[in-house]
Amino acid sequence: MPVEANEFVIVGVTRDGRQFRPSDWAERLCGVTSRLDVSNRMQYSPYVQPAMADGMKCVVVDVRLKETEPLAYRFLENSARDNELVVRAGRRSPRAPAPEAIPAGAAP
Repeated sequence: MPVEANEFVIVGVTRDGRQFRPSDWAERLCGVTSRLDVSNRMQYSPYVQPAMADGMKCVVVDVRLKETEPLAYRFLENSARDNELVVRAGRRSPRAPAPEAIPAGAAP
């Protein structure tokens, strides 16, 4: 991953071109850093999000996760490496700061 990238993308295809299984792998991987909100609904981390790119499931990882949750960051890197998944650089322009969680029903 180039140093100047602000995120990296784990693509749901292996380096030898096979589609990664199971079909919900991206949601499962994002679930590692998720939490339950006050209504007991799963809320993905603003730093780890499932996405689609070119018809493929992906996980977008904001590199700021490395500072806030270094173990989770290493887990995501290791998961991609261990499963031989394609990893590419993401956006180079920074996204908006990660929002703080607002409890359900609270005024923003």
